[in-house]
Amino acid sequence: MTTRAEPGDDQGDQGDQGLSAIMSERRQLINLGYRLLGSLADAEDVVQETYARWYAMSAQERQAIESPGAWLMTVASRICLNLLGSARARRETYVGDWIPEPLPEPTEWIAGRSGAGGIDLAERVTLDESVTMAFLVVLDSMTPAERVAFVLHDVFRYPFGEVAEIVGRTPAACRQLASSARRRVRTAQTPAGPSAGQARIVRQFRTAWQAKDIDALISLLDPDATATADGGGLAVTHLLPIVGGEQIARAYAEIARVAGHRTTFLECTVNGLPGLVAQQDGDIATVFAFEIAGDRIRHIWAVRNPEKLRPWRIG
Repeated sequence: MTTRAEPGDDQGDQGDQGLSAIMSERRQLINLGYRLLGSLADAEDVVQETYARWYAMSAQERQAIESPGAWLMTVASRICLNLLGSARARRETYVGDWIPEPLPEPTEWIAGRSGAGGIDLAERVTLDESVTMAFLVVLDSMTPAERVAFVLHDVFRYPFGEVAEIVGRTPAACRQLASSARRRVRTAQTPAGPSAGQARIVRQFRTAWQAKDIDALISLLDPDATATADGGGLAVTHLLPIVGGEQIARAYAEIARVAGHRTTFLECTVNGLPGLVAQQDGDIATVFAFEIAGDRIRHIWAVRNPEKLRPWRIG
């Protein structure tokens, strides 16, 4: 997983911190916010609020902070913790299932698009096993304190003493929170095959889907597979998860029939793993992430909410 960056490495002297030195922490903050909130847009808001609090202090107050990087991470973590506490209430009014915001592979999508030169490297999230869709979905099932303690300790390598100061609990309590979260992750994890093997299965699924070959689709799906969609009330999709390989195969074959020739399915990388993108009339309409166990697809996440597809439309 992501190893902890040493806060303040690039800070130079501890006088009035320069803008470039402070802004060098931006990518680390974006990475933290995305893992804690599952939304790049929310992560960007957290980073903006964190910097606003930094510059709201006097120059003398800023100079007194020994490690600005650590200060920024602490403040961002606390903002995220507060947001996680209110997110559950907001989800009660969300239309359908809420799925974390999918992210493209920068070199595969952003760098190859016109206008890519305007993309700030600080906005890119490091893609590793801590941002796969399956991992983020498990994180979303945790309590806010569990999620923050686990991400800070297991992903960013913060000692429990520092985690305790952020979460507002004792180091022993934070250790228990992270342990509980770790058990959730282990219970939900499935053995993942090599990326090449997963790409092959996704490719076979795309071919069978475009051909509306129900039998071929069934052969690629786990009998107990589930398919979840997120339209957020802004795009048409199935509101409840589809359960069962055969049911998914038939539902997806019908989707392909309705989509007709207007839709093109492209293989891509979604949160670091093989996935698919559906383009309608040249515009990205849906991003699909997969969880694959062995040679079968165990879960499909389809994100259609246009507000969550912003990173895919840059350029």
